[in-house]
Amino acid sequence: MSEELDEIDRKILRELQRDARLTHQELGDRVGLSPSPCARRMRKLETEGYITGYNARIDDARLGYGFSVFISVRLDRQIDDRLVAFETEVRHCPEIVECWLMTGSFDYLLRVAVADLAEFERFLTGRLTKLPGVASLESSIPIRRVKHLPARLD
Repeated sequence: MSEELDEIDRKILRELQRDARLTHQELGDRVGLSPSPCARRMRKLETEGYITGYNARIDDARLGYGFSVFISVRLDRQIDDRLVAFETEVRHCPEIVECWLMTGSFDYLLRVAVADLAEFERFLTGRLTKLPGVASLESSIPIRRVKHLPARLD
C-alpha cells in the first residue's frame, strides 16, 4: 500500500469498502474523526484516485443470472487489430460481466453470468464462438466463491 496513506486513511478505505453508504458522522465515529475532517480525507482520497467510485454490489442470482462460467479464450493471432476487435465485441455482450487480458497460454479470461446451462450453451454456440479471432475456448464452472474483496487494503 502507498506510503502516502496514514492509518486513518487506511481505516477510511476499509470502512468504505465494507459500507460506502456510511454518513460522514458514522464513518468518523468508526475511524476516530469528526465529520468535517473525515469528509476532507474522503475528498482527498477521491481526488488522488484511491477511491475511484461508488457502486452497489448486485446479486446476479437474484436477477436470474445465478449460473457463472469462467471461460479462457485463445485468439488466432495476438495482433493489435484482433485484440481491439475482440474487446469491442465483448463490450456488447451483456452475458460477459468480466473480461481480463491475460498472460500465459490463453489471451483472455471471461466471467459469464447466465440463468442456466441452456442459456450458457446458446451464448457459447450462438455468440461467443463467433466473435472475431476466437480460436479456442476452455470453460470452467465454479462450485462456490470462497473469497471476494473489491480491493486489497493491507
